[in-house]
Amino acid sequence: MATLAGGVLSTLAAALTLRLHATWVPRLVSFAVGALLGAVFLDLVPEALRASDASYVMRIVLAGLLGFFLLEKLVLWRHAHGHEEHVEEAEETEHDHALHRRSTSDGGRSGGMILIGNGVHSFCDGIAIAAAFLASPALGLATTLAIVAHAVPQQVGDFAVLLLATLAGGLAAYFALAGMERILPTVLALAAASLLYVAVADLIPSLHRRAEPAETLKQMIAILCGVATIAIAVVFLEA
Repeated sequence: MATLAGGVLSTLAAALTLRLHATWVPRLVSFAVGALLGAVFLDLVPEALRASDASYVMRIVLAGLLGFFLLEKLVLWRHAHGHEEHVEEAEETEHDHALHRRSTSDGGRSGGMILIGNGVHSFCDGIAIAAAFLASPALGLATTLAIVAHAVPQQVGDFAVLLLATLAGGLAAYFALAGMERILPTVLALAAASLLYVAVADLIPSLHRRAEPAETLKQMIAILCGVATIAIAVVFLEA
């Protein structure tokens, strides 16, 4: 239910952002960064540490970050082979390049690779939600909230495929982990790595395009609001 509701809410929220003024998008991205960081450092990692050795959890988080880096590199590399005529832009980040939509002679194969990459990420989101709920309902709801928040600034296209991927990941993880509590800390650590990678590799770089002090202050306030939202949700749900 949480993966379904999260996917639907993410799509509706993303559609709503299309009606907002462009100046609101950096605020939403900043809020999403805070929500993701809050979910990682206030919920997922502490829960994993309560159930396992700290050094082991940190190694899994590190391995997860490197794994998601390689996964995104694979998507970027496959995408680049279908965009040989694409001219690099000075302010275009590597992630933006991966999402660059352009008509080419590859017959849509590059777009398909991007969709597969996003689908894998959505599948991981579902696993994160399921693992968090198995740890505690409060942790599950807070993780769902963070995942919804980071989906808001994203594109609405292909939402049906991504929603199904999230559902599949959630259901698969729930039934697979229900009787395997011993590996739950490992899955929680990987879930933390997934959300942390999205925050630091995909969202934060886009905030650096505006370096003015006033804009930086607005971004920081929005990030803190995201962190506070997760912190308040956890306190309220665990009460």
